[in-house]
Order: sequence, then C-alpha cells, then structure tokens
Amino acid sequence: MNEREKIIRLWFDMWIKKADLGIDNIFTDDVVYTESWSPKYENRKTVKHWFDEWNTRGSVLVWEIKQFFHQGNQTIVEWYFKTK
Repeated sequence: MNEREKIIRLWFDMWIKKADLGIDNIFTDDVVYTESWSPKYENRKTVKHWFDEWNTRGSVLVWEIKQFFHQGNQTIVEWYFKTK
C-alpha cells in the first residue's frame, strides 16, 4: 500500500471512529478540502471544526474503499459510504 492510500484510509477511519487520529499530520495549514457534493473548507482549522461539529450530530457507519486511481500527483478513490 502506498503512502497516499495509507493517509486516505486513516482519514476514512477517523470518521468511522469519530476521533481525530492525526488531522494535523495529514493536512497542511492552507488545505482546501472539497466534499464530493461541493462544500469547501479552506484551511486546517476549518476542516477540524467541520469534522468535530459533524460528528456531534452524525455517524459514519461504513466508508468502504472500492479502489484507488493514481495519476501523477493525484489520487481518486471510489468508495461506498453510509451514515446514520
């Protein structure tokens, strides 16, 4: 498993466990994170706030990785996601 895949798996695991297991280690201060359905979070502090706030009212039950696609410095993930 390559390093990008490990980081993505860690990010998904954080949501399932409802625990920050290293947001500071996987995102830079100036990160721009865009959800699959368009909401955008600009900087690590905002990403952490979104993560913490969302987990007070929801739960990720399943976030299964189907496959990774790597092209140059980009990685795309096909996944199955279920929340409560």
